[in-house]
Amino acid sequence: MIPPVVDPAWHEAHRERAVLADVRWYLDGRSGRAAYDEGHLPGAVFVDLERWLAAHGDRAEGRHPLPAPEVFAEGMSRLGIGDDTTVVAYDDAGGVIAARLVWMLRATGHDAALLDGGLTAYDGRLSTEPEAVGTSATFTPRPWPRDRLADVEDATKPATTVLDARNRDRYRGDDEPVDPRAGHIPGAVNVPCRENIDSSGRLLPSEQLRNRLRAAGVEDDADVVSYCGSGVTACHTLLVMEHVGIGRGRLYPGSWSAYSRTERPVATGDAPGGA
Repeated sequence: MIPPVVDPAWHEAHRERAVLADVRWYLDGRSGRAAYDEGHLPGAVFVDLERWLAAHGDRAEGRHPLPAPEVFAEGMSRLGIGDDTTVVAYDDAGGVIAARLVWMLRATGHDAALLDGGLTAYDGRLSTEPEAVGTSATFTPRPWPRDRLADVEDATKPATTVLDARNRDRYRGDDEPVDPRAGHIPGAVNVPCRENIDSSGRLLPSEQLRNRLRAAGVEDDADVVSYCGSGVTACHTLLVMEHVGIGRGRLYPGSWSAYSRTERPVATGDAPGGA
């Protein structure tokens, strides 16, 4: 399997066999598709997060639970992504959104990686050409592997190292724009995924990333659960763990959007245990 993060030089050397995927999505309601149409990396296809990378049903499951494997497979197939296709995904936020697609593909045994820097680090001319998708590919539905997933019980076990990938203001409970309650899961440590990235949109050096994770209690043999607002940016934390060689961890797909709808306790403030 290819590394979880590749640089532009790697992509350029392998572009003949890799599908470039634009996975822009915005919490504030802006259209990722419109952003793609206004300008994208040449040759990229647009992956609709809401349609192909998430389910929409019971609100108790959160805002972006994993879709049925058959839905995911249909979306990939329509975009020309098959069982043996290599995918390189990007966005305009350092990969924190595109990580969802990469994690889903890697978790089901497919070759996929984040393009380090993504759109913000690209210095060429953007394309406004419509995506060129040929005939659909064969993408076989595969069950989501249980050993890569966590539920609310896993995310509240004292022995589990729980990482919250959201920005610090949402973790503290200062601000909550979309979910029922503000704060964080008691015991969770805040490791904001957007702080894994420098001003150019590229990942920080591996040693700095490794130190951030170590400071949050992530060790090689730790049972790690990653969550965020709705299970999207939490995938970035998991890919960074793999990138720097500290295990893989598990995703809590419901994340805060599911937890905050329960009657379980909520912590606020900078400390994991709350104020």
